[in-house]
Amino acid sequence: MTTASEPSPVDEATVTSADRIRHAALANFAKYGTAATSLRAVAASAGVSLGMVQHHYATKSSLIKAVDDYVLALLIGQLSAPIPDPPADSITDIGSRVSGIIAEHPDVAAYVSRAMVDGSPLGATLFDALMEVGMARWELRAERGETRPDVDLTWATINALVLAVGAISLRAHVDRHLPEPFTSPEQLQRWQNATDTLLREGLLGKPADG
Repeated sequence: MTTASEPSPVDEATVTSADRIRHAALANFAKYGTAATSLRAVAASAGVSLGMVQHHYATKSSLIKAVDDYVLALLIGQLSAPIPDPPADSITDIGSRVSGIIAEHPDVAAYVSRAMVDGSPLGATLFDALMEVGMARWELRAERGETRPDVDLTWATINALVLAVGAISLRAHVDRHLPEPFTSPEQLQRWQNATDTLLREGLLGKPADG
């Protein structure tokens, strides 16, 4: 029988009971998957009664939708903000946003990774939405003359997305090769630096000499 996952700390002064339940559901879904998580487990994790969960979310499907909507809004909201104009480094800017999501919202990152590999509708929705946002960024870089002329923008977008999702999906294996967990500040910074360098030097053109 699946036990309740302990959710990350929340500010009790600013969240409603519905928020707390959704947060607990996200933590459980990220760890065990939606199919293996019961409303009773979510209630135990949130510290509320099963009746309270059903009061806010009548069915498991409605709770899953609430979590999915929250995750989608958070990701798209943070990643769709405009990239900075040159000479600012847009690669580092996006890398910092992705690292920030992993560091500040680890349950979201884990849930996204699970959704994209388990064939759930959310996975397809997220992948397509992130592809659209990412493609718009690479097209803008190309219009500005920042990319090499031979860059395949579709694969530039896919590769950047795979690098982020893959690192989370394979975290158990990645951790074995690092001195600290992948999600520690030092290792996230190492990962971001390495990924940014790969994207910048492999896809962007050399800046013209002043």
